[in-house]
Amino acid sequence: MLGNFSYKNATKLYFGDDSLKYLNDELPKYGKNVVLIYGGGSIKKNGVYDAVISILKANGKNVVEDAGVMPNPTADKLREGVKIAKAHNADLLLAVGGGSCCDYAKAVSVSVNTDEDPWEKYFVKFDEPTCEIVPVGCILTMAGTGSEMNGGSVITNHDTHQKIGHVFGEEVMPKFSILNPKFTFSLPKRQMVAGIYDVFNHICEQYFSGTDDNVSDYLAEALMKSVIKNSLVAIDDPENYEARSNIMWAATWALNTLISRGKTTDWMVHMLGQAAGGYTDATHGMTLSAVSLPYYRHILPYGLSKFRRFAVEVWGVAENGKTDTEIAEEGLAEMEKWMRKIGVALTLSELGATKDMIEGIADATIILDGGYKTLNRDEVVRILSESL
Repeated sequence: MLGNFSYKNATKLYFGDDSLKYLNDELPKYGKNVVLIYGGGSIKKNGVYDAVISILKANGKNVVEDAGVMPNPTADKLREGVKIAKAHNADLLLAVGGGSCCDYAKAVSVSVNTDEDPWEKYFVKFDEPTCEIVPVGCILTMAGTGSEMNGGSVITNHDTHQKIGHVFGEEVMPKFSILNPKFTFSLPKRQMVAGIYDVFNHICEQYFSGTDDNVSDYLAEALMKSVIKNSLVAIDDPENYEARSNIMWAATWALNTLISRGKTTDWMVHMLGQAAGGYTDATHGMTLSAVSLPYYRHILPYGLSKFRRFAVEVWGVAENGKTDTEIAEEGLAEMEKWMRKIGVALTLSELGATKDMIEGIADATIILDGGYKTLNRDEVVRILSESL
């Protein structure tokens, strides 16, 4: 039985290979001062930057750039961005890039008009914004996080070895997002597959919770099968528009709050992966892939019926003559084969983690209780050790 819930998503999406033109429809809704947020400069190489600047100029916008957003945006970078937006009296924050740029823009949006330190306020105390929020728009160049249609923001503090996410409410969600699958074609393969695994794990984190029969799980299974099929096409043919567009669209629906409705959700893979990321600064999707299998094998006995269903419905595991446990374990084995095929990290040691980091990573892991088993600290240490 579905639990009680409310659902609203405030973000307007423009999808397709001509979607950038709709930026012309959105810009007149905001004032003249735009902060253009982007990362290391790849958008200047692939032509996206020039196209966006041309539209901003045609709409008479006063543009200041906030470049250099790193794959794991830092608290120091956030403070820098707040200063830029304040000095520019920003009317719109326009993030052009992947999930990190979108996450960062949302963190800046809630921080410009507060006198408190944004890291302490939002990522330590988890306060909600009470100040005026600067609107955010996104032009996506990497599929993975779903940040283009949710209120999530993840920030890293190198001083404290913490990587923490805050899921803000609908008022912080991007007002609009532009999704052109062709903008993802120039991504290096490692970034592409990290994003693909991020998509898949977002679905898993919501799927592996609850024991009732609900629509959310059927939607999740269809999304997972689409990601699996299209990932295998994309790794062989990165410019296959159909595959890349399906992955991009699945990424958005994987984490725009739809398939979590009626679910308790289990975000422990993200808690483990983000804690590891705080020590290694490794790519987000790769930290998730490195801890997933040890975690899911650990909790499988506590959610056996769902893991059995996952094996049969997602991976097509045959049921004849096998116990439920054997079927469930075969499902995770099939998942591992797929992970190896697309080339994601399967151990934390591949990402620079060492045995002497385990205790610190365990201390930084936030323990949640939405899944089939609430971990204790010893279990966290064991899973992390198995992830090495």
